Amino acid sequence: MLREVERPVPGTGQVLIEIRACGVCRTDLHILDGELKQPKLPLILGHEIVGRILERGAGCDGVQVGQRVGVPWLGYTCGVCSYCRTGAENLCPQARFTGYQIDGGYAEYAVADFRYCFPIPDNFSDMDAAPLLCAGLIGFRSYRMAGEAAGIGLYGFGAAAHIVAQVAVQQGRKVFAFTRPGDEDGQSFALKLGAVWAGDSSAYPPEPLDAAIIFAPVGALAPAALRAVRPGGRVICAGIHMSDIPSFPYEWLWMEREIRSVANLTRADGFDFFRTISGMTIQTTTQPFRLEAANEALDRLKTGRIQGAAVLAL
Repeated sequence: MLREVERPVPGTGQVLIEIRACGVCRTDLHILDGELKQPKLPLILGHEIVGRILERGAGCDGVQVGQRVGVPWLGYTCGVCSYCRTGAENLCPQARFTGYQIDGGYAEYAVADFRYCFPIPDNFSDMDAAPLLCAGLIGFRSYRMAGEAAGIGLYGFGAAAHIVAQVAVQQGRKVFAFTRPGDEDGQSFALKLGAVWAGDSSAYPPEPLDAAIIFAPVGALAPAALRAVRPGGRVICAGIHMSDIPSFPYEWLWMEREIRSVANLTRADGFDFFRTISGMTIQTTTQPFRLEAANEALDRLKTGRIQGAAVLAL
């Protein structure tokens, strides 16, 4: 529902951002549909924010008024727990998330913790940068968890996969793309981005995979991916929400195959990601929507009618 609210005021450690663009993410759907419990209510969705800093609260060293920054899903951590002190702040029990427990970017203005604001490289427009703040970051963390895989399968070829595929191809890896059955446009899109093979998620690739990343929130893909990876291979479940994984024979997991989930991101992930892609040609495929059309963007995402990433442009 579109409504007028007062412009937020930054507190200590916070900045006020004038929003230029905000990506529309599948996690927004999980929140809207009640699959992620206990959101802040009322709530402004959106955690792929790109904008300019208008004001700084006290203690915001290292960021400047006028600076263009991006705000990701992880929006606050305590900084003192054992996870925060050992480089695993993504697991902080006091963590709060943008567009979930913190008002997000489906708006003209937002406040954000300055620690979780990333400078955006100049070679990306506001529109093109927005998907990098979640699809890019979570995709990159998932990609790194896949290890030194020479052949990597991407299940669910949407916003995250189309970014990861470009990184993998430019690093000399073979990409195998798995889409919804019958999604010939998605398969063609993957091949244009450099995938060596594309098929539907029920198919087997032409050779065993070293690793697979599951971006689609479909638990049944985990056993399918296990059967597609070689002995010692890894299956990375990248979504914040996934339907239940059905039972499967132990022999599919045997031979030191692994299943691992991804939780959020760390600031190190963010800085490493932007450093990595600064020397690459990464094209984000976006479909723009006006802020007033956010519900339409969410509906099109839910029904699989978005190629690449939907972005609200302000």
